[in-house]
Amino acid sequence: MRYLKRIGAIALSALLCFGPALFGSSVAVQAASLTVGGKDFTEQFLMAEMTKQLLESKGYEVDKKDGMGSNIVRAALESGEVDLYWEYTGTSLITFNKVTDKLSPEATYEKVRELDGKKGLVWLKPSKANDTYALAIRKGNPKTDGMVTISDLAAAYNAGKKPLMATTAEFTKREDGLLGLQKTYGFKAGRANIRPIEIGLVYPALGNGDVDIAVVGATDGRVAAMKLILLKDDKNFFPNYAMVPVVRKETLDAHPDLQGILEALADKLDDATMQKLNGEVDVERKSIHDVATEFLKAQGLI
Repeated sequence: MRYLKRIGAIALSALLCFGPALFGSSVAVQAASLTVGGKDFTEQFLMAEMTKQLLESKGYEVDKKDGMGSNIVRAALESGEVDLYWEYTGTSLITFNKVTDKLSPEATYEKVRELDGKKGLVWLKPSKANDTYALAIRKGNPKTDGMVTISDLAAAYNAGKKPLMATTAEFTKREDGLLGLQKTYGFKAGRANIRPIEIGLVYPALGNGDVDIAVVGATDGRVAAMKLILLKDDKNFFPNYAMVPVVRKETLDAHPDLQGILEALADKLDDATMQKLNGEVDVERKSIHDVATEFLKAQGLI
């Protein structure tokens, strides 16, 4: 009996060692696994989904973790919980690296690439999409009619008028948001005139007349659909927010093909494209999955 057990053990060992060679393609090779992160608004849900589908078409297994706040997804990238996500140059410059110098779009990109490179994060080629902040008003509102610039809005606050501003809670706490905006333009909106609400409710609040001004993204499809007016940033406060794929260095070192895959997608993106894609989700009510799939196929990426 001992002899038989020994023969069985030897046979099992041989099978484990030489099985793949003996049986060839019947033994599958496990695909590389990546985790793609994303923030908690439409454009980021779209980018996470497009990235997932694109990478899966190239043979990767992808775990998508979107719906995170800006600081949370950044921390996840630095810790290795997330391998990559699409970030904005202005957010990294000001929020994560605390740089307050006014820089050109090109200098902003080079600066964040340098500073984040020291943290093991690689900024790939930027897209042409610039999702900077903007302040939107609607036509036919007596409180804001005639406003053209953010300076006009500041003058209204300083004159004691009280236009209500809808914004996310995050924007009120950021130096590249309301804090810095008030310093640059010399006004105080006052807590009573700020309505921090969820990003999905900002546009309905403006459209319904519940607020007078809304903080929006320049690439949001609802701006055009609702015929909103964007106040000119006449003091050039808001920095450039080019959307760029950012990857952990160790991930890129292990999978160098990621650079070409992600940059091919970045090459297809600009403001008009992102407004259209965002609008298909937020205005036409198409699913994020379907919008992502249709775009990738139309561009020949999958």
